[in-house]
Amino acid sequence: MVIVGSILGGAISDRLFGYKVLDKFFPRAGVELPSVITRQRILTEESVVIEVAERVSPSVVTINVTKEQSALPFQIEFGPFGINIPQQRQENVAQDIATGFIISSDGLIVTNKHVVSDTSVKYRIITKDDKTYEVQKIYRDPANDIAILKIDPPAGGLKPVELGDSSNLKVGQFVIAIGTALGEFRHTVTTGVISGIGRSITAGSPLEGYVEQLDNVIQTDAAINMGNSGGPLLNSAGQVIGISVAVSLEGQNIGFALPINIVKDSIENFNKTGQFSRPFLGVRYQMISKEAAILNEVPEGAYVVEIVSGSPAEKSGIKTGDILTYMDGKRISEAEGGLAKIISSKKVGDSVEITIWRNGEESKIRTVLTEFEG
Repeated sequence: MVIVGSILGGAISDRLFGYKVLDKFFPRAGVELPSVITRQRILTEESVVIEVAERVSPSVVTINVTKEQSALPFQIEFGPFGINIPQQRQENVAQDIATGFIISSDGLIVTNKHVVSDTSVKYRIITKDDKTYEVQKIYRDPANDIAILKIDPPAGGLKPVELGDSSNLKVGQFVIAIGTALGEFRHTVTTGVISGIGRSITAGSPLEGYVEQLDNVIQTDAAINMGNSGGPLLNSAGQVIGISVAVSLEGQNIGFALPINIVKDSIENFNKTGQFSRPFLGVRYQMISKEAAILNEVPEGAYVVEIVSGSPAEKSGIKTGDILTYMDGKRISEAEGGLAKIISSKKVGDSVEITIWRNGEESKIRTVLTEFEG
């Protein structure tokens, strides 16, 4: 009875007067435990980032280019009065411009097409251990902002990344980005989450002559800066789930990455054919939105502006001014990605049925998609 009374008295005193005599024997639930959990979560997250960075960084490379540019003016002195005339001189300057990652031990590297778009310059690859390799060949994907670079690998080969799966990404999922930030800070590691999926963006600069509509991209708040283009976006297992492609200049912590499954399809295509083989119809067109269709009393679809000579479109009888409304029974809709998205789902050699609206009447034609050359 004395023992029970002491325990009850201590408990009552503790609750009434704040005495903590029982804490030594019966720790309070909800007092110290959350801080322990928080510390454990932080340490776990840190260890994940450190492990991924150490494991993947050797597979991440910097893309370097040498360009000729004007150097500081120098003075030439001549004549009886020693007249100084400033002169410009040209010199070759090496600059880190972007990032890439190794996908095969025999020297294949993935990056963005737009970072290697200049065909007049020489590109080099710099690895984590500061070894430099000349790019021997560049394969540019005509349909996506993807390029594959080929280098001669060292005797022991290169360490490729592990490609993940971008089909089941979730908003809020933890991600890690690695890249040459600002073209200056190699192997910069940043972290964040997936902020959105299925985004459509216009990437590039009209002033630089490069503008491209990119669909179904990943939005992330992991810091992606100029120079990160072509670098990997990784999940917590160290698998590449995206390729950094663009950053918003109008906001903070808004970056974008191409889903890795798009890249995997291109790589598979490349490995089979040795090039980027893409289906080709041969029309230049303008999409008619649903609203514009109603306003102009025409069907929604792809309005043909130009026909490529010798193309499947010309051979099948498609004409300028036609509106392509269906392909293999699927509506050609601006809201669903338009004609380009439907064609990209096909393969070279596929026979397709196209519904055409011409002068108020519908007709159907069949043609075989050929390989894009260009």
